[in-house]
Amino acid sequence: MLYGEYRHNMDQKGRITVPLKFRDYLGDKFYVCKGLDKCLFLYSEAEWQGLIDKIAAMPVAQARSVQRFMFAGAADVECDKQGRILLPQNLRDFAGLNKDVTVIGSGSRAEIWDSDAWMQYIEAQTEEGLVEAMEALGI
Repeated sequence: MLYGEYRHNMDQKGRITVPLKFRDYLGDKFYVCKGLDKCLFLYSEAEWQGLIDKIAAMPVAQARSVQRFMFAGAADVECDKQGRILLPQNLRDFAGLNKDVTVIGSGSRAEIWDSDAWMQYIEAQTEEGLVEAMEALGI
C-alpha cells in the first residue's frame, strides 16, 4: 500500500525522484498516466494490468472515454540509479508541473501533483465532505 506525502523538485529535463517506499511497491517498471484533478497517476505493472482488464471488460460505448483519457498519453517508466523517472512532456503539461512537485500515496497508486495545486486541493476539502465520504465507506 502506498501512503505518505513527499515534496521534490523536478529538474530541467523533467525528472523527479520517486520515494524509496514507493519504488519498493511499484517495482522496476511502472506506468504513469493522466489522473483526475490534474495530477498524474503511477501504477505498478500488476495494478496497471488490473486497470486494463477492468476497462476491457466494459462495453466499448461506456469505456471509450476512459480508455482515451487513461491510455493515450500513458508511458512506462523505470527509475534511474538515483531513483528518478523522466516524465514525458505531455504529462508534465497536463498536470501543470514545473519545479515543485508533491508525490503522494493513494492506496494502490501514487499521484504526482504540482505542489501549489496539491495545497489548493487540500485547502478546498471540507470536513463535511470528508465525513460524508467516510460514512459512505462505513468508516
